[in-house]
Amino acid sequence: MGSELAGQPQSWRDLVPSAKGFVGLVVVLGTAVLLYGAIHQTSRNIAEFICYLGIAILASRLKVNLPGITGTMSVNFLFILLGILQLSFSETLVLGVASILVQCLYPDRPSAIQVTFNICVSAVSTALAYVAFHLALSHGLVESRALALGAAASIYFIANTGSIATVISFTEAKSLKKILVECYFWSFPYYLVGAGIAGAIGWFNEAFNWETSLLIVPVIYLIYRSYGLYLGKLDDEKRHVEEMANLHLRTIEALALAIEAKDHTTHDHLQRVRVYAIEVAKELGMVGEDMEALQAAALLHDIGKLAIPEHIISKPGRLTPEEFEKMKIHPLVGGEILERVRFPYPVVPIVKAHHEKWDGSGYPYGLKGTDIPIGARVLSAVDYLDALASDRQYRRALPLEEAMERLSGESGKSFDPQVVDVLKKRYRQLEKRVHAQFAKEGDLHLSTELKIERGLAPAAGFENATVKQTSGQEATFLYSIAAARQEAQALFELSQDLGASLSLKETLSVFSVKLRLLVPYDAIAIYLRRSDEL
Repeated sequence: MGSELAGQPQSWRDLVPSAKGFVGLVVVLGTAVLLYGAIHQTSRNIAEFICYLGIAILASRLKVNLPGITGTMSVNFLFILLGILQLSFSETLVLGVASILVQCLYPDRPSAIQVTFNICVSAVSTALAYVAFHLALSHGLVESRALALGAAASIYFIANTGSIATVISFTEAKSLKKILVECYFWSFPYYLVGAGIAGAIGWFNEAFNWETSLLIVPVIYLIYRSYGLYLGKLDDEKRHVEEMANLHLRTIEALALAIEAKDHTTHDHLQRVRVYAIEVAKELGMVGEDMEALQAAALLHDIGKLAIPEHIISKPGRLTPEEFEKMKIHPLVGGEILERVRFPYPVVPIVKAHHEKWDGSGYPYGLKGTDIPIGARVLSAVDYLDALASDRQYRRALPLEEAMERLSGESGKSFDPQVVDVLKKRYRQLEKRVHAQFAKEGDLHLSTELKIERGLAPAAGFENATVKQTSGQEATFLYSIAAARQEAQALFELSQDLGASLSLKETLSVFSVKLRLLVPYDAIAIYLRRSDEL
């Protein structure tokens, strides 16, 4: 049941400094143990040792993949326990090292650093278990050999899996506790079962002779098969979870497209915000559920705008106080919508707080400083930067450098200074990454500008008109009448909108939008009358 490290890293250069230090320490300790075993060679029964060694080498080829990481496990641990019971220290070391060497080299060919590390981990783990077993019995620390063997199995498990998990934690920046719990802890009962089997074989050897050890061959195969079946079930469950997670993400992306269709002023806004937010969050050390929540919130933070009237969202000028009051409800509405989804990570708090400000002047709750969720602090800063650097109906996009300067000016006021510092350091790099991702994914926008030729009238008819489904000239005639009525209605709405406009720029913008619905055009020239001149 020994574990081995495979996959990354492939060379010493691939290791991060912390991993290099740990691997170096293990190699030094393992080399010292192997030298001690070579110097103090002894053999109690050479025939018994050769028999155990042959079976251990064969059993080492029976490997199963570990869930969640690139690594394998075999049942050779059983022979290490038998060696602790029946063989000398040097013979037990040979059993452990030989079996792990076969396990490493067949059928794959890992790098030299992987083989060296695995051998040294096996040597150190075997030595600790051997010494613990014999010291416990010789000093009377435990009353029975079974307890001593169980303690030795536990120590071997901790030393072996703990060493490999530590390297994975360093190289992949994952939580050591999470790796142990998800990838290794489930196998601990198998180590205890192996200790029980080794103890039973040891009792048979004492009661009869060591040849009874040959009876363990079918037992080894049964353990291997149970491993394979159990891990196969784990793989199926993991695959199902991954498929559901991918489906969840695709559903989120579909909702994000619905938001883009509603708030069409933010053409690529959501995807850009997601890329920026995730990279900034990584820089700040966010991991696990917090990162998953931010990724979903970056796409869905404006879903509450589905409850905001279209004329407010699409208004080409600044909002009135009354319109802003209506707009301010969208974080709360978005949170209420997403609460029904029951995300397994905290998306709702981020969505509700993404318009809060560092100094407490934001909405809807007026949260201040670190009371604002870290995901919301990241999202609000990224959202602001991308909004400044994107086109809006009421202004043109600012150059990215100028947008970054404005964001920096709000550091400590509207935004978390730590988040702003990360953006200042990486915004150019992140912008390149955004462009690369858009080039890879292509255009994901909805076809909202299509013109459908078929369909003469809605099922309930046009407003204040009755249009029958006819054909030929009659259909064209009635359709023209209905179209004229629509034009009259559109002109009436235009006159009302122009009467409510506050400035010349806003008036012209509203006029342009409404007129395009009546008369398709590429450019428009409007003449203003001054006295008797145009």
